Amino acid sequence: MILITGAAGKTGQALLQALNKRSAWVRAMVRTPVQGEVVKSLGASEVLVGDLHDREDLHQACQGVTAIYHICPNMQADEFAIAAKVVEAATAAGVPRFVYHSVLHPQTQAMPHHWHKLQVEEHLFTTGLDFTILQPAAYMQNVLASWASITVAGFYRVPYQTTTQLGMVDLHDVAEAAAQVLTTAGHSGATYELASGEWLTQDDVAAILSKVLARPVRAEMQPRVEWETHARQSGLTDYAIATLLKMFDYYERHGFGGNGTILRGLLGREPTRFADCMARYASAEALL
Repeated sequence: MILITGAAGKTGQALLQALNKRSAWVRAMVRTPVQGEVVKSLGASEVLVGDLHDREDLHQACQGVTAIYHICPNMQADEFAIAAKVVEAATAAGVPRFVYHSVLHPQTQAMPHHWHKLQVEEHLFTTGLDFTILQPAAYMQNVLASWASITVAGFYRVPYQTTTQLGMVDLHDVAEAAAQVLTTAGHSGATYELASGEWLTQDDVAAILSKVLARPVRAEMQPRVEWETHARQSGLTDYAIATLLKMFDYYERHGFGGNGTILRGLLGREPTRFADCMARYASAEALL
């Protein structure tokens, strides 16, 4: 039995599907009954509706599981406190394996949500748990948030200079690698950087989208004031907005990406390239 916390998010859903392919028995911990129905439809063996802040819910979730894949919901100011409670529950229940979904380059203090994950990683070293840490790059699928603008208007808008160079990773590659780590031996104490190794400017991204969609797509910088207005309207918290603005600034100043060697080894194949990832979604849309 593998417990996935935060199972209703895009990472949790992708991992659930990857584990189903391996016939793994999965307990999905979600926040609401509606989310529970979603993960059931994706093949969760068991569903537990609970709160990651609630020790009793966490202790219940950890009973009888052989491994935990801990995903903290995005942009949580109290990520360390949440992780500490999950670790406490895992330890009390004697869970044999703990896999933490961290982030690429968590040691980057200029991005607070990365820095908080580093503190969780440091904590894991002191727990005595048999742990593995996964550090994925930003997902290629994040581009899909702008899909309507890309496909209808021909603009790919980002809140940083279009010359900003980033390395991304396919969410499904991350899920496949995580399923491998959870269901095979030899990963104890490992920290794995999960990146495709492909670095692209945002102008490169637009050029690839143009080719995939067979129509012109142009990268354009979105003023951050405009981005912030839309973010507030969509319900993002003050913490999330401030943190993301710092992330955009870091991206623009330094770029962000990683090496594909570890992911290649875990997958036993080349990591998915951005063009191939986007071609999947373009083909799926064409079938609608």
